Amino acid sequence: MIHADLIMVNAGELVTLTGSPVPHRGPDCRKLSIIKNDGALACRAGTVVWTGSTSDLLREVTALPGAVEYDLEGRLITPGFVDSHTHPIYAGTRQKEFALRAEGADYEEIAAAGGGILNSVRRTRQASVNLLEQTMRGHLETMLMFGTTTAEVKSGYGLDLETEIRSLEAAASVAGQTPMTLVCTFLGAHEVPAEFAGRADEYIDHLIASVLPAVRERGLAEYVDIFCEKNVFTPAQARRYLSAAKRMGFRLRIHADEFHDTGGTAIAVELGADSADHLLSISDKNISLIAESNTIATLLPGTAFFLGKPYPPARKLIDAGAAVAIATDLNPGSCFCESMPFMVNLAVCQCGFTIEEALTAATVNGAAAIGMADRKGRLAPGMDADMIVWDLDDHRAIAYHIAVPDIREVFVSGCPVSGSAGGDCSS
Repeated sequence: MIHADLIMVNAGELVTLTGSPVPHRGPDCRKLSIIKNDGALACRAGTVVWTGSTSDLLREVTALPGAVEYDLEGRLITPGFVDSHTHPIYAGTRQKEFALRAEGADYEEIAAAGGGILNSVRRTRQASVNLLEQTMRGHLETMLMFGTTTAEVKSGYGLDLETEIRSLEAAASVAGQTPMTLVCTFLGAHEVPAEFAGRADEYIDHLIASVLPAVRERGLAEYVDIFCEKNVFTPAQARRYLSAAKRMGFRLRIHADEFHDTGGTAIAVELGADSADHLLSISDKNISLIAESNTIATLLPGTAFFLGKPYPPARKLIDAGAAVAIATDLNPGSCFCESMPFMVNLAVCQCGFTIEEALTAATVNGAAAIGMADRKGRLAPGMDADMIVWDLDDHRAIAYHIAVPDIREVFVSGCPVSGSAGGDCSS
């Protein structure tokens, strides 16, 4: 007999995403492994221990003394969202630049005139740890309300040793205060800072010699990332930098082929990066390359929406056999949005995903993109009990209801943290 301290019964749909090994590819991306009409789930100490039908649960599971029993009354329950690409550590917003784009200016034009990332860098360098923590906490609270239970968080608005360390320390502090699971990425190669203008190679040398070792010594980041893009860092610079990071023991990810087909995806595959992100301008050749690799193609449809750019070629990637994730790219300049349900909607309405493929990309494949596929993104025995209870009875309604998430409660490790019972984890 299985013992549980949290029991959920009578789900209209229980989306488990069990089945084939992660990450999910091709036809497997449409297999949500749904238990319909009488789904049930049992957890113990924050971990899923059993899933099945309500009638079977009554025979196979015993509630421990003080266990919480939750009647879903026909509602939908899914795994919590995994947002595998975010930039929540910065100071100052950039709505002035947003207004300039509304008047016809291009993102790259604004950056060339001193705006963009360097605008945020100037403000972030002046910010205290308290301000950085406050900004980050605010974003995480919103993300949690929209169903995100696990997130990758990047530095990258300091671009000097002092501010990057301060940013990562702020992230570590906030990680200890939020119920969410956070994975930290060092993005010191987000842009060439003003003091190294025109000397990108020297800045890469500086990062390798001084900054990467300091981040590693302090244990402040699991991943290293670089923005491989025209007028930022070349593929050769990205290869040299990420190779050095890999030798130091970091895991890798890369901003690749966003505005131009620079070949960043090929660098990601060559070096065994966990994820290549953006891919708005990925070539057919590199679609085939990433499809044959273990690197996740992480698409950020909100950025294309926000900047008015063409959407990434999701259909081509999925049909080629690539493992595809979606994420928000929350940041102050090119996608000021914390909502994974909205990304699911954009993926379906603008990028060619089916609803099932989009939900897979936002959960199990997002978890694989940040090295957490063994714990996150599925509701199966042994997985963390991170889940969303929806005021819906059909998973298709998540993408159907635009920009209004019908979320009743969010659970992290079996504890309700947002919604009608948020924060009540007395059991």
